[in-house]
Amino acid sequence: MTNNATPVRRSGRRTVIFDLDGTLADTSGDLIAAANACFAALGHGEVLDPSVDQLTAFHGGRAMLRLGFSRVNGGAVNDADIEREFPNLLIAYEDDIDRHTRLYPGAMEAVARLHDNGYAVGICTNKPEGLARLLLTRLDILGHFTSLIGADTLPTRKPDPAPFVAAAQGAGGDPAHALLVGDTETDRKTAQAAGVPCILVGFGPEGPGVSRLEPEALLDHFDDLDAVVARLIG
Repeated sequence: MTNNATPVRRSGRRTVIFDLDGTLADTSGDLIAAANACFAALGHGEVLDPSVDQLTAFHGGRAMLRLGFSRVNGGAVNDADIEREFPNLLIAYEDDIDRHTRLYPGAMEAVARLHDNGYAVGICTNKPEGLARLLLTRLDILGHFTSLIGADTLPTRKPDPAPFVAAAQGAGGDPAHALLVGDTETDRKTAQAAGVPCILVGFGPEGPGVSRLEPEALLDHFDDLDAVVARLIG
């Protein structure tokens, strides 16, 4: 499903920047497994559910820890507990980063078509760059993206527009003639801050509910990406 927003016409090389988690790939299973490893080591067992808590996984490691500790502590959360366990979560995630992760159907075929049609293509994610690079390498798709900007690549992260701009420039494109494909309010705010169109996927963790964010377009399947991109940036 797409809306009928007027196409944005700008000059320069056309560029498509993708978010990673929840946009190109469903990484929630491995993220939740890493958080559960922390709770299991503390003697609590598997506190988080890969299905029920999928959306929380895409809000980051601290969000998962906060939810888990609230469950085991009857709603009480100590920030010190979260900060103590966060490095352990990252270690657990790095050790088993691609066991459950799956690319969304048609994602890489869509990326290949963008390349074939002359678009610059990159990634801008709030996953730490090292972990993002490792995951893309394990999935054997790193070479399909000309740029990769992570949460710690720059002093700022999304929704600040600087990482998006850096991703577009790093891909060899023009940030003023670009768009962002994502799945969350963070991606929507990033695109707004950068003054570019935003495509939100309707098959990510929030599903069609992302329509509430009123992006320039909603994407039901990557098979439709080409037409949406062409309409928005030519």
